[in-house]
Amino acid sequence: MSQAAAPAHAPRIDRPGLRQRLGAAMPWLLVPLAIAAGYLAIWLQASWPLLAEAGGAGFAPFGLRLSSWLTLTVSGLAMGMMIFVMASGLTLVFGLMDVINFGHGAFVSIGAFAGITVLLAFPGLAAAPSLGANLALVGLAALAAMAVTGALGAVFERVIIRPVYGAHLKQILVTMGGLIVAEQAIHVVWGPAEIFVSRPEMLKGALTFHGAAIETYRLMAVGVGLAIFLAIRLVLRHTTIGLIVRAGVQNSEMVEALGYRLRLVFVGVFVAGSALAGLGGVMWGLYQEVVTASMGAEIMVLVFIVVIIGGLGSVEGCFLGALLVGLTQNYVAFLEPKAALVSDIALMVAILMWRPEGMMPAGARR
Repeated sequence: MSQAAAPAHAPRIDRPGLRQRLGAAMPWLLVPLAIAAGYLAIWLQASWPLLAEAGGAGFAPFGLRLSSWLTLTVSGLAMGMMIFVMASGLTLVFGLMDVINFGHGAFVSIGAFAGITVLLAFPGLAAAPSLGANLALVGLAALAAMAVTGALGAVFERVIIRPVYGAHLKQILVTMGGLIVAEQAIHVVWGPAEIFVSRPEMLKGALTFHGAAIETYRLMAVGVGLAIFLAIRLVLRHTTIGLIVRAGVQNSEMVEALGYRLRLVFVGVFVAGSALAGLGGVMWGLYQEVVTASMGAEIMVLVFIVVIIGGLGSVEGCFLGALLVGLTQNYVAFLEPKAALVSDIALMVAILMWRPEGMMPAGARR
């Protein structure tokens, strides 16, 4: 008896359509679109008086407000980068550990005070007319802040977070309590008064480009934030520990079944996130040139907005969300100062109506 020949089978992989490819790329396109929309809005604001006078017959030259747009764009990018540094650790803690840590702002404040203490301890280096000496001092302050907040993060996870894993309401209560205790500890160690700090000498000035005065410190903040983003992305995508972290965000039970001690990874991610918060605190303190015990709690509103619109557990989404928040707040504050109070909330509502899980969620919640 002859056997019938198996039917021919040619597997075919359908290429994603234009709409699917555009949807996947849209989060990355939002930042350049926001920058372009900001310039258009500033140009229209400059053109409005001419339109009113000429009865709709005249527009301002496109280069009329170029300097304002450049200044606002660099300021928005710098602000976004600093928010990203503070939020990147929190989004991984959210995604990997399923922990709602309202005490994250404590590490921002403590990091700022620790870093500023180092800066004030070396006034000669701060006043030196040498960019290398100034950057070395800022780097030393950043390392001190990261060391202090990283160590405190390990204690915070062991004493406060670990007993309330899986209990979101208790997490909110105990981490808020931890934030309050940390603020009072700052009052004990550094005093209740706010501390005004001057940037190192070579980071005080500004560069002039097409009539726009761009602060040197903001350019440095953009560079530092971009370097941290690339470093985190490199670790997550090209190292074993990064693979474990990404797999843990997607399915922690499977990772543990393969024999990996995910609890140690939890602690490591929490410590790294706390250290990044401390670094962000130093950068934010130098940005505002004043540090207070409540600065971490105040900035946490923006940090949570960034984490939510970016997508829980997504470093790329957190990065793009931070840039959008920084650019939106600067553009809106220039065009309509009163509207700046609600611009970030409006941005979050718009993003969540478009993508309820955030722009680039890393995985489903467990």
